Amino acid sequence: MDASLEKIADPTLAEMGKNLKEAMKMLEDSQRRTEEENGKKLSSGDIPGPLQGSGQDMVSILQLVQNLMHGDEDEEPQNARIQNIGEQGHIALLGHSLGAYISTLDKEKLRKLTTRILSDTTLWLCRIFRYENGCAYFHEEEREGLAKICRLAIHSRYEDFVVDGFNVLYNKKPVIYLSAAARPGLGQYLCNQLGLPFPCLSRVPCNTMFGSQHQMDVALLEKLIKDDIERGKLPLLLVANAGTAAVGHTDKIGRLRELCEQYGIWLHVEGVNLATLALGYVSSSVLAATKCDSMTLTPGPWLGLPAVPAVTLYKHDDPALTLVAGLTSNKPADKLRALPLWLSLQYLGLDGIVERIKHACQLSQRLQESLKKVNHIKILVEDELSSPVVVFRFFQELPGSDPVLKAVPAPNMAPSAVGRERHSCDALNRWLGEQLKQLVPVSGLTVMDLEVEGVCVRFSPLMTAAVLGTRGEDVDQLVACIESRLPVLTCTLQLREEFKQEVTGTAGLLHVDDPNWPGIGVVRYEHANDDKNSLKLDPEGEKIHAGLLKKLNELESDLTFKMGPEYKSMKSCIYIGMASDDVDVSELVETIAVTGREIEENSRLLENMTEVVRKGIQEAQVQLQKANEERLLEEGVLRQIPVVGSVLNWFSPVQPSQKGRTFNLTAGSLESTEHTYVYKVQDTGVTPPQTPSGTRTKQRLPGQKPFKRSLRGSDALSETSSVSHIEDLEKMEHLSGGPEQEALEANSPEQRPGAPTPQEVEQTGAFQNRAQGPEDDHPQVEAPESLR
Repeated sequence: MDASLEKIADPTLAEMGKNLKEAMKMLEDSQRRTEEENGKKLSSGDIPGPLQGSGQDMVSILQLVQNLMHGDEDEEPQNARIQNIGEQGHIALLGHSLGAYISTLDKEKLRKLTTRILSDTTLWLCRIFRYENGCAYFHEEEREGLAKICRLAIHSRYEDFVVDGFNVLYNKKPVIYLSAAARPGLGQYLCNQLGLPFPCLSRVPCNTMFGSQHQMDVALLEKLIKDDIERGKLPLLLVANAGTAAVGHTDKIGRLRELCEQYGIWLHVEGVNLATLALGYVSSSVLAATKCDSMTLTPGPWLGLPAVPAVTLYKHDDPALTLVAGLTSNKPADKLRALPLWLSLQYLGLDGIVERIKHACQLSQRLQESLKKVNHIKILVEDELSSPVVVFRFFQELPGSDPVLKAVPAPNMAPSAVGRERHSCDALNRWLGEQLKQLVPVSGLTVMDLEVEGVCVRFSPLMTAAVLGTRGEDVDQLVACIESRLPVLTCTLQLREEFKQEVTGTAGLLHVDDPNWPGIGVVRYEHANDDKNSLKLDPEGEKIHAGLLKKLNELESDLTFKMGPEYKSMKSCIYIGMASDDVDVSELVETIAVTGREIEENSRLLENMTEVVRKGIQEAQVQLQKANEERLLEEGVLRQIPVVGSVLNWFSPVQPSQKGRTFNLTAGSLESTEHTYVYKVQDTGVTPPQTPSGTRTKQRLPGQKPFKRSLRGSDALSETSSVSHIEDLEKMEHLSGGPEQEALEANSPEQRPGAPTPQEVEQTGAFQNRAQGPEDDHPQVEAPESLR
């Protein structure tokens, strides 16, 4: 075959023959493999694609994992936080692979190795965080350790629980006390894990008069304990916070410890501030946690270690009860959970651990000190000088009113006004938080909604700095971004009331209160057929608002416009974004009203014209049919016969009269075309009057964008300069008299014999203006200045 191909002189035919040979060989091999696979017992169609054949190579598998992690290239990139995995992170990840390898050892070596790893890690953590003579339980779920501690407390307080079970709990119900500032869902998780009803939970309110509003009220807690004892219940466990999940406040752990010892209650402490126990200086409130019965630590985010378990340190003397509660286990796999942390702690050393925690606290203090110098920013943890969590929000005091963002409203303010201001400022703070997260992603900011203060921005470097690699320069950049956004926030807040008043006083516009919109406000144009009581979708209003949005965006102003459904309704509205201090609100509102009115009138004119044209066509058909009937009567029946009619028309021709109909769009009526055929001139009809425009013509400086306030100084300067310029021109004309001026005077109409007088010129011009029919039929309506 190859020899025969070589004999072919044409290279194209030779190449085609070669490709055909290769294709046939591939088809034959494929058919042979198919026949071999059909002979097997299990059909390949029953096996998923990745498992077919003899397996895939490692490169293909890792490529698949990469695609699943980062998505396809066609998808839009997401601004997700990318964890900074350094060498310490690689050590932690190595621990998981090493744990799988260690599990293959024989039982005796495995037992000795796992016992050594567990005991070393427990000792190191107890020494670093000042928790002497403690035991450790390593768990993946952060709340799992607390659930095991609750189970241990039940077995310790109810001696017959192992034998009688829940009958013992029924006779004397246990009570678990949680702070109102505890993390959401913690109480429900404990009840689900322990099989307890929700009445076993007691929510302790925070301080209302003295102290932080995010600290547990100790006096009220003692009252709740006494009431539960009188009702025959058993106070079992108290969960205190060394750094609440929201704002990082620490409870009065020393006072709570005394109360728990008095009533025999198990005290458990958790929170981000427990990381400061590794530092040289620790606040007294956090240091008291070292004397509690148990605490939960999260060294993974504190030290930037991925896939590292959380640790619960506890003190208990009965190993049998800890085994029953699930805090200890004889399984080597459970003990190997500590292996990643065992490797990472050795890699970092004490200096590395302290350095990371100290760096996070310094970032927090740096931001707190910088924000104290920024106006309109309120810090919610300024009394907590040692807290590594900074929570702040934007506030502003308007002239002649109470502070806009106050935790406690003024007594003379109406509840509706307080709620409206609260929601309005919450929207601004939410916008600020989202802007800062996009501008400085390594800051690890979180936007949260507090019950009393409202929406705030939280900076917790202990949970994010080691992971994201936050530095001091990032904190300075964050402060600079906050200062750059403050003018927009203050101006928008001040313009909101002015915008509402302008919209309320403008006919055809309705102001919409949307608490979730951070811009100037929301407005809806009310057309003639708008049903104000209906909340359903309005197709006509949606069409008008779509055209209005297009017109506003074409103005190329600094404002942003969006269209969406009204708050608590399905009707369309125009949403106006953030603004600067030079926005002319009156011009903005007037432009919206006039533009919406023009769009509505144009749409209604088009609908009316369509109906008029349709009726005109029907009327023209009727009149033309009637004219044909009249023509038959005039000409007679004989002229309609083909042969006879031709002979008759030859002997006695009939002068045809061309009659038609023309439709006047301006007048909306049918007219005869006889005048057009006789005089060879089309009748112009009636000229409609000009449509008055309601847009206020505003003089703008060159390059000035719409909706910008003109400075009074610049207006006065421009007016003065224009007047002086006119005076200079008059002086130049007066001084330039002489031969040229005499020639002009000599050629004037008064000096030339036979020249028309000014009255004759005026009459001639008027006649010529009346003769311009086609141009007058379509008067030019000048577009509003703000829309050009």
